[in-house]
Amino acid sequence: MIDLSACKPFASGYNRHCYLHPQDPALCLKVLRPENIEARFQRQAWPKKALGRDRINDNHQEIRAHRQQALRTLISRGREDLIWAHLPRFYGTVETSLGTANVSEFLANADGTPAQTLEHYLRQRGFDQRAQAAVERFCSWLLETGILTRNLLPHNLVIADRRGQPELFLVDGLGAPSVPNRLAAVPAWRKRYITRRIRRFYLRIDWETGDRDRSWAESQKL
Repeated sequence: MIDLSACKPFASGYNRHCYLHPQDPALCLKVLRPENIEARFQRQAWPKKALGRDRINDNHQEIRAHRQQALRTLISRGREDLIWAHLPRFYGTVETSLGTANVSEFLANADGTPAQTLEHYLRQRGFDQRAQAAVERFCSWLLETGILTRNLLPHNLVIADRRGQPELFLVDGLGAPSVPNRLAAVPAWRKRYITRRIRRFYLRIDWETGDRDRSWAESQKL
């Protein structure tokens, strides 16, 4: 049991807190925020409620996402390094004083501080040449590996320095819903799915760096 009672999260989303492992600062511990999970569950319509709370458990979803066919294929071919080119290394789960945590690589800047999100980078510097090149490399990696994701959102990606250049890492949103995940066995369908995610990603970047005169929900309808 890892005691997190004296620790503060270095980052938080709506569904999870992220902590540095108190015994190993190279690791990140993702812990659920049960009060928000319950609130999210209660807002759902009854047909979705009938599917249970597990479907909105981000830790369980992340574990399943790491078992997707594309990752299993790359591992079987001895190409694990390609997986971790744009994903933080994943080490399973561990029990903490705040519940079960998913354990992954802690992505840091050269000074040891947490790597910033793409969202934060875009607000500070805009979609500059370095960011554009990093996004292009990330999208090419998606197409090369066939790894499935949900919609690519700038706050779910961080920028970390690798070999003297910025690289994007997907820290949340890995995996696809169950139906697309099954259809991904068809190469043409998988490529189409990933291409649509990439196209939507660029639209989101345009919105993030624009004047935001419309909400993201409204912008998607244009």
